[in-house]
Amino acid sequence: MMPTFLWTDIMIWGLFALIIVGIRQIASDAQKRKQWCDVFKSKTAMISFIILLFYFAIALIDSIHFKVDPSAENTTNKELISLLDIGLEHLILNVERTYSAPFALNEYSSSVVYDESGNVQQVYLPLKNVARHINMYQSLVAYDVLTQTGWAFLIALMAMAALILIHGYFSFKEVALRLSSKSEGLPWLVAYTTLFILIFIGTWFYLLSFDYHVLGTNKVGVDVLYQSLKSIRTGVLIGGLTTIVMLPLALVLGVSAGYFKGWIDDVIQYLYTTLNSIPGVLLIAAAVLVMQSIMSTHAGWFGSTEERADMRLLFLILILGMTSWTGLCRLLRAETLKISQIEYVTAAKAFGLNPFMIIKKHILPNLVHLILIALVLDFSGLVLAEAVLSYVGVGVDPTMPSWGNMINQARLEMAREPMVWWSLLSAFIFMFVLVLAANLFADRVQWVLNPRSEK
Repeated sequence: MMPTFLWTDIMIWGLFALIIVGIRQIASDAQKRKQWCDVFKSKTAMISFIILLFYFAIALIDSIHFKVDPSAENTTNKELISLLDIGLEHLILNVERTYSAPFALNEYSSSVVYDESGNVQQVYLPLKNVARHINMYQSLVAYDVLTQTGWAFLIALMAMAALILIHGYFSFKEVALRLSSKSEGLPWLVAYTTLFILIFIGTWFYLLSFDYHVLGTNKVGVDVLYQSLKSIRTGVLIGGLTTIVMLPLALVLGVSAGYFKGWIDDVIQYLYTTLNSIPGVLLIAAAVLVMQSIMSTHAGWFGSTEERADMRLLFLILILGMTSWTGLCRLLRAETLKISQIEYVTAAKAFGLNPFMIIKKHILPNLVHLILIALVLDFSGLVLAEAVLSYVGVGVDPTMPSWGNMINQARLEMAREPMVWWSLLSAFIFMFVLVLAANLFADRVQWVLNPRSEK
């Protein structure tokens, strides 16, 4: 296997580098460090941040790709595999014939078979890749699940003990104080508890996934847990990278319109008003269809199906970024108009200070809280937008795992008899947790960083 870099891999690791640079800048500034400490003093913000960190970590692991040598034995039948695929190889290989419910031993729908006498029977065929270590005995399933749950709990406990010891080695006194109920510092006990729960759930799912389909299988027998985990990268990419694409446009145009006014303001207002007059879904759909036509005409540009799907995802991110900046731009323009009339900005103008220096020193610091809250809320909206776009057929490539594709496939499954509910529920829970954590964290950031909030 040879390492290979997709365009979206480069972008998400670039986003990771930007986050590291931002953290270093915050750590070197006492005032910023105190503000972010105030953010994390909230138990809700700490829990939300750790959940977001887990999602982002999975997306990063899934963004390290390797190209499989065509001459080598390839059990996964993929030309490109990620580090996450290597860890979940058993889920890729354990494909069933059709639907199966979570923890089931038999298929969800009956099949027509002939008995030894030649008579037709409707039976529920056993699954091929579950509970082989207990010889498919239904009576032993509950005991086996309980046993593996105990092992998962023990592994999570040992992992947390190691993390606490590592943390305590570097800041033993601080940890001792923070764990005290009388401490007014960061809620480390809540952080450790959240980490333990996430590690326990992840370990529990991973151990059980070797012997059961924890979240069932879809129509073609693919494990739903594998689909849900692979969809995390798509959701994080669309939510995170699209906000990075739209931020420079919204920031430059919004601040310029609010500060310089005159014909600059008129041109920028005309631009985003015209763009807003076009229905967003139609504009995105038209751009995606044009992009699909170009990709179909030049199929030789792509070496594999995965590269083609990744390029479509990249174009979708760029299209969403180019069409989603208007709301933030309007907000920043209005706030800049208000700030530019404040006394200290007027005094800076009277002293002949350079306009760009005024924007840097006086305007931008008062816009940081708005930018952060808007970015996080836009992140949530874009994750949901991907589901809507995939539902109407103009989202990511159908071969790429995403929550939108899972929901799109589930709309027909919900009309079946008996109803297939687990694909929709899995996509909903994974997406709901990510969006909820982002919104709760954004609320706390806005409350702390807003200079005019009542604290």
